[in-house]
Amino acid sequence: MASHRRVGHRLPEFPWDTIASAKVTASAHPGGIVDLSVGTPVDPVDPLIRAALSSVADTPGYPTTRGTDELRTAIVDALRRRHGITGVSPAAVLPVIGTKELIAGLPQLLGLGPNDVVVIPEIAYPTYEVGALLAGATVVRADGLNQLGPQSPALIYVNSPANPTGRVLGVDHLRKVVAFARERDAIVASDECYLGLVWEGRAVSLLDPEVCDGDHTNLLVVHSTSKTSNLASYRAGFVAGDPDLVAEVLTVRRHAGMIMPLPIQAAMTAALDDDDHASRQRERYRARREVLHEVLTRAGFRIDHSEAGLYLWATRGEPCRVTVEWLAARGILVAPGDFYGPGVREHVRIALTATDERIAVAAERLAAS
Repeated sequence: MASHRRVGHRLPEFPWDTIASAKVTASAHPGGIVDLSVGTPVDPVDPLIRAALSSVADTPGYPTTRGTDELRTAIVDALRRRHGITGVSPAAVLPVIGTKELIAGLPQLLGLGPNDVVVIPEIAYPTYEVGALLAGATVVRADGLNQLGPQSPALIYVNSPANPTGRVLGVDHLRKVVAFARERDAIVASDECYLGLVWEGRAVSLLDPEVCDGDHTNLLVVHSTSKTSNLASYRAGFVAGDPDLVAEVLTVRRHAGMIMPLPIQAAMTAALDDDDHASRQRERYRARREVLHEVLTRAGFRIDHSEAGLYLWATRGEPCRVTVEWLAARGILVAPGDFYGPGVREHVRIALTATDERIAVAAERLAAS
């Protein structure tokens, strides 16, 4: 008798399940928990986005998988206006039902399988590994191209600005990745969900002409509205780049019925067309970052990287789980660095995604430590 093929047993334990006891400890604090463990937005959705959402609520027909003309134009315009990305046509963009879903499914959408190698950063968002494992592919963690030797990977993930570290990859580094991939006919997928939240220096897209010389062949970028527009609950992101690859992904998604709901498409269009609300949200995060950065440093933490994104990559020079418990005893919950790679020993990821009131409470508790 043939055995049933089981997928779940091949996946790692869901990371946040492993800090359940720390959450209990933090929640028991007399002043309540300050949850800085997950990068989930807490600020209001802008009224213009909510109005766009409701404007098409009475539309009974099916939406298109490729997205409305208005949405695809808004994506192209936002990439150019906000990030200096040119040469992208509306046919080379595709809305997706949240970027985590896209990343988890991308290896399968591209037809990868057990004979393929997927390269992910050494310190990485867990879903890159999960997506490769779901496809049955081999996962290799590597930041330096020289670590890969003669291997010819099918897919290379880059993440800049990075989650969890906030590290930003420079133009030269990205150019080397593109050149390496083209020598081996590999696809590069760049997770750029934090590209609109840079605090120090400059971050560039994989599709920036400085990086790829205007040639998007075998290049994809993944963008989200969760961070810049507080639309995490809307599940509204997009992928853009090589028109042939985007068309391939579109074909599979059409067959599978992976369609972004029309009201979400309208809301996402409004969010991408308006830069003012995104600028206001960025300044909220900047202010929270300044408060936490200062008080953590005074409390004996060292902040590494963290030039961009929604997190501070911090260490007290001790095992990361010890730091998690130290903070939990003060009612503050953070993510241990070992969520993001087996080689991470001493860092924790501290999110900026809490209300001003909760950030102030965290700062008060840390200052008293």
